[in-house]
Amino acid sequence: MRASTFFTMAIGWLIALAACRQPSPPPAPAPANAAQEAYVPGLGEIMSLQQMRHTKLWLAGNAGNWALAGYEVDELGEGFDDVVKFQPTKEESPVAPKDAIPRIITEPLAGVRQAVEKQDAMAFGQAYDALTKGCNDCHQATNFGFNVVQRPATNPYPNQVFAPVVKK
Repeated sequence: MRASTFFTMAIGWLIALAACRQPSPPPAPAPANAAQEAYVPGLGEIMSLQQMRHTKLWLAGNAGNWALAGYEVDELGEGFDDVVKFQPTKEESPVAPKDAIPRIITEPLAGVRQAVEKQDAMAFGQAYDALTKGCNDCHQATNFGFNVVQRPATNPYPNQVFAPVVKK
């Protein structure tokens, strides 16, 4: 094959290859308000986490793991703060969550915190039951009375150890 023929074929091949490689169209622009819309957790999402924390609090305190119980009390407090911040009112609630939580939950949650700090198992059980009652009272006040909480009967977290960690 002659060099000029080979050269002509190579150029033809490169032109054909370049014609097939068209640039992709640019992505569609995001809506103007997309960057301004921040995620706001729904009340159900927050309360599902509260249910988990309530359960873990019982399992930790009942096992005497006061460090974990203290952590869960703090997490519950933060979760209630999130309800007040992100879901302060609820259309179908005669009492707004921002009003119900401080009036109904603050005192029993403080009682649990005190029992955990004292590492008092008997006081913990009583305070936990008072917190659980507070949760149910809050549900009643805000028209969520169909959602009744109780002490956990079983451990739904078989992959977590609730007994205190023994340092070696």
